[in-house]
Amino acid sequence: MDFDIIVLGAGMIGVSTAIALQQRGQRVALLDRRAPGEETSHGNAGLLERAAVVPYGFPRNLASVLRIGRNRSADVRYQPSSLLQSTPWLWRYFRASAPHRLAAAAHDMLPLISRSLDEHATLIAAANMQDLCSDDGLYEAYRTEAGFAAEAANARRVAAEHGLQLQLLDAAQLRAAEPGLGEGFAGAVHWRDPQRVSDPGALTRGYAAYFQALGGVLLQQEATALTPDGSGWQLHTAAGTLRAAQVVVALGPWSDDIFRPLGYRIPLQSKRGYHMHYQPLGPGLQYTVADVEGGFVVSPMQRGLRIATGVELARRDAAPNYAQLQQAEALARGLFPLGERLDATPWMGSRPCLPDMRPALGAAPRHRGLWFNFGHAHHGLTLGPVCGQLLAQLICGETPFTDPAPYAPARFL
Repeated sequence: MDFDIIVLGAGMIGVSTAIALQQRGQRVALLDRRAPGEETSHGNAGLLERAAVVPYGFPRNLASVLRIGRNRSADVRYQPSSLLQSTPWLWRYFRASAPHRLAAAAHDMLPLISRSLDEHATLIAAANMQDLCSDDGLYEAYRTEAGFAAEAANARRVAAEHGLQLQLLDAAQLRAAEPGLGEGFAGAVHWRDPQRVSDPGALTRGYAAYFQALGGVLLQQEATALTPDGSGWQLHTAAGTLRAAQVVVALGPWSDDIFRPLGYRIPLQSKRGYHMHYQPLGPGLQYTVADVEGGFVVSPMQRGLRIATGVELARRDAAPNYAQLQQAEALARGLFPLGERLDATPWMGSRPCLPDMRPALGAAPRHRGLWFNFGHAHHGLTLGPVCGQLLAQLICGETPFTDPAPYAPARFL
């Protein structure tokens, strides 16, 4: 065998998984068609989201459903041509978002979320990436008094239940804390537990460099097919064939290109998103601010201020539609200190999502030596190291730190 294990996908999930396996003495190759951190791990809001203890469910109230249906909101849009293909997935997602099922998903995800910052801290120190990370937390800002009042009560309850730190700021306190904001916000919830990353792609690349320093092999090749090979696997690429005893599929929204030919019908759906960088005006921003009612996030990044949009439901490889970003930009100007655009074209990426809001993490049920680690939705950057450790424990026969059953790929058989 060329390697003990090949990890497919060099985003945060794949890189973190490769590190955890290399640390356990495995001979690991990490393979992707692009350099580490250039896809979804590059284009997010740059948050290690410790406070996101409840998954993003499908809206259940009629007003929200009708608003989304009009396809004019900045937080959720869809391409009509994708609806027929997406409807079965959306129905499963809608059902999984019922209050009691959403509570069960939050319960199942909590062991991963609660451990996520500790696992990142270990890798940040090992990879010497401290300069990219700040303990700033996240401001969730509200334009209306009613929205702020409702969320303030909910935030207090969530914080009390999960031991999270928060501060409630009225309009004047928010302006004092973040002078770059204009008039128009009624208040904000300052979640103190999340950490801000000023360049998430660079963080992923730093982790990948650490993987190589441990002796891991990084290969920039595109996997074209994966086939069983006796007691192991053959991975076919344009550059030739690689062999390994075991393979981890961590290709995010492209994972189905590998698992579907092997007979798996896991309901993986892309939630697309866009971002653009802007020259900061005046004092800029010191913190990441989510305009909750506007439906977008503005983050101070090394390149400038980044607007990251909400969700676009579309086929993974459909042509981009920048209407959502244009709407977010129009809503942001005047409230946020945005100067000229800094990117030639908007960035577009895809979040890999499963309808029950849990990742597919564990053994492929019908193939020995095949492992899955994808479907982390909005929190791949956050969950990379903790999910990498959990999968490495399963592969290496260790006692897992939490029950992996809720994430087992076999639940989709």
